[in-house]
Amino acid sequence: MNKLASLRAFVKVVESGSFAEAGRQMRLSRSAISKYVGDLEESLGVQLLNRTTRHASPTENGQMYFERAVVILSDVDAADQAVTQLQSAPRGLLRVNAPMSFGTMRLGPALADFMTKYPDLQIQLVLSDDLLDPVQDGFDVTLRIAELESSSLIARKIVPVPRRVCASPDYLKRHGTPLHPQDLRDHVSLTYGFLLTGNQWKLTGDDGVHWIQPAWSLCVNNAEVLRDVAVRGKGIALIPEFIAAEALKNGSLQAVLANYSAPPLTLYAVYPPTRHLAVKVRLFIDFLVDRFGSGAG
Repeated sequence: MNKLASLRAFVKVVESGSFAEAGRQMRLSRSAISKYVGDLEESLGVQLLNRTTRHASPTENGQMYFERAVVILSDVDAADQAVTQLQSAPRGLLRVNAPMSFGTMRLGPALADFMTKYPDLQIQLVLSDDLLDPVQDGFDVTLRIAELESSSLIARKIVPVPRRVCASPDYLKRHGTPLHPQDLRDHVSLTYGFLLTGNQWKLTGDDGVHWIQPAWSLCVNNAEVLRDVAVRGKGIALIPEFIAAEALKNGSLQAVLANYSAPPLTLYAVYPPTRHLAVKVRLFIDFLVDRFGSGAG
């Protein structure tokens, strides 16, 4: 049995959800994929997949084996690239996951330049505001704008993401302009969900640190939605600066509490730990650090 080929076939079936799709992606017949997986199950004495006529999903044992297999194959690929990187440009598939707003507003031009620099790479970009699992979902790099919890994954800081407290001129005309963080308790807030601080806002000024639990009417995990609702005069929002910038420039939003600052979030590149970081992953992360960390982009 070709153990490595069987591992690749099994991982591809789990990722794609079917033998037929795995075969298409690997340019093999469905029966060849089935034989590889069958040989693997027979050698282990364990059923790895639940099968229907159109779908395949991992059993409990299969899911555990899949997570280990992804790491093993990543190490094999990285080891191959480690000894050939000086002789060849990076090639193959690079799977990237990024937040929706950052992806649509900032990542596109950067990706185009990266593709120009490394034309032999294929890039599959998945935009989502859900916290996808980089290992289980098979991503080489996951970009997150967040306050990261401790994790077995490796996270590299790319650039801080400042935030601004802002509201529409119409809202401020109707409800007044807050002059101190405590004034926010008398306003309606629009909040971003899934931060470690929950819906609390931390604002720091010359008079110290203020933790505010504002009364909120909207909690959402997409900052573009926060911006758009704030523009319509529905409340005060704490929004990443790059998302609010155009609205602040054209006057549809107005910054408030300018003497107080919220701690910035951070754009991280997150990836599974491996003994040999794949060349394509290292080059992509280095490119992002150079592009965004230098203030370009």
